[in-house]
Amino acid sequence: QVQLVDSGGGLVQPGGSLTLSCAGSGVTLSRDAVFWYRQAPGKERQRVAAITSSNRCVNYLDGVQGRFTCSRDDGKNTVYLQMNSLKPEDTAVYSCYFISYWGQGTQVTVSS
Repeated sequence: QVQLVDSGGGLVQPGGSLTLSCAGSGVTLSRDAVFWYRQAPGKERQRVAAITSSNRCVNYLDGVQGRFTCSRDDGKNTVYLQMNSLKPEDTAVYSCYFISYWGQGTQVTVSS
């Protein structure tokens, strides 16, 4: 019943932008924080950002400060991660996490 669907990834050149979506089913995302994680092949999973139940966007990585912005649309039960000025180091599978649920992940590739 519970499902988180990540989408919005793709191939983008350095400096480009992408907006990721995390749509929830069977859960209400507005009741708690939704986290964004990323993991590149062979690397540790990183906590990237979170949007709190009070709609505060928290960036956990210094490298994404000022570039990544999270938001929420409660009517759509969806959270978003807007990623600007993308760098090759941002290449990873991005997944949302809510309480104990994971999205399936969406691939972001930043390459010339």
